[in-house]
Amino acid sequence: MDGITTGTDALFILLGAIMILAMHAGFAFLELGTVRKKNQVNALVKILVDFAISTVAYFFVGYSIAYGVHFFSSAEVLAEKNGFELVKFFFLLTFAAAIPAIISGGIAERAKFYPQLAATAALVGLVYPFFEGIVWNHHFGVQAWLKQAFSAEFHDFAGSVVVHAVGGWVALPAVVLLGARRGRYAKDGGITAHPPSSIPFLALGAWILTVGWFGFNVMSAQTIGAMNGLVALNSLMAMIGGTLVALVLGKNDPGFVYNGPLAGLVAVCAGSDLMHPLGALITGGIAGAIFVKMFTLTQNRWKIDDVLGVWPLHGLCGAWGGLAAGIFGLQALGGRGGVAFTSQLIGTLMGIVIALAGGAAVYGALKALVGLRLDPEEEFDGADLSIHKIGATPERELSR
Repeated sequence: MDGITTGTDALFILLGAIMILAMHAGFAFLELGTVRKKNQVNALVKILVDFAISTVAYFFVGYSIAYGVHFFSSAEVLAEKNGFELVKFFFLLTFAAAIPAIISGGIAERAKFYPQLAATAALVGLVYPFFEGIVWNHHFGVQAWLKQAFSAEFHDFAGSVVVHAVGGWVALPAVVLLGARRGRYAKDGGITAHPPSSIPFLALGAWILTVGWFGFNVMSAQTIGAMNGLVALNSLMAMIGGTLVALVLGKNDPGFVYNGPLAGLVAVCAGSDLMHPLGALITGGIAGAIFVKMFTLTQNRWKIDDVLGVWPLHGLCGAWGGLAAGIFGLQALGGRGGVAFTSQLIGTLMGIVIALAGGAAVYGALKALVGLRLDPEEEFDGADLSIHKIGATPERELSR
């Protein structure tokens, strides 16, 4: 029976890892559809290579920092318990690799390729697992202190703060240090629109992410015995809430409509195992409003050229999700309890501070040492030709 149990758990978490791995195709196509045509190839290549660098950094450094586990043992030892520890690493790796995938959308169209890979290695190997270990492996006694002081630990079931807020807030200093795309903002205050190159690809990316998210959230239970359908329904309700609010506030703009469900899903991750479905619906709806309003502010008033809006979508909606778990997770509001708003506030703020500091340190150092941005001529030509020497849809050359 033990073999059946561990084998079932290993398969359960492996399926979750595969679903989240598929989400990285969603990140790629969401970015591909949003950027201009001359940067589509770069979007596809970045997401794949970032995942490869993330795997190496997390395998050799990050996972050990977060959980104190390494894989420098014989294959016979690693295969124990049906290889559960190995697929658990795979599962958590897909979370870690979401950090550079998130950042990629913010710095699109003007970032150098190899400095970003170096940033990926540092962030996934050091910055992300540092906070991950605090929240999910009780490092430094922070969770114990929160429980003693406020009767509950910081609760983040599937990573609203640990993954999404951290990714979004790391991206903010990267976007600011890079500066806006050339020609985006005129000296007279005018704004040049850079409309999405492909709404169908943008929509495809959003759909892939949305479907994969149910693995992201539900499989965060990590064992079949801990799995609960409440997480699935709450994810669905938050997705719907984000979609409908983004539709109304975004005035039918497909870019807002297709980011609405993502905003809702980002926000519900933390409390998806605690909330009543109505609480999840409200959480998702508020997240949809946050994205539409804050994306508009950052782009048009503050002139922060965050191409995909990753700071509003992941940074702010993720932070809202951390707080929402402390509101709609309360028994008084139909939740399952075992959560304290003060602990959620402190944990969320801690994640923001670590992400901002880590992002500023990594991207600040890279800017000083090797530079972050393509040359003006390279940016004008587009990252596809400048970096990869090929366009997404090159005209076919006919030879006789």
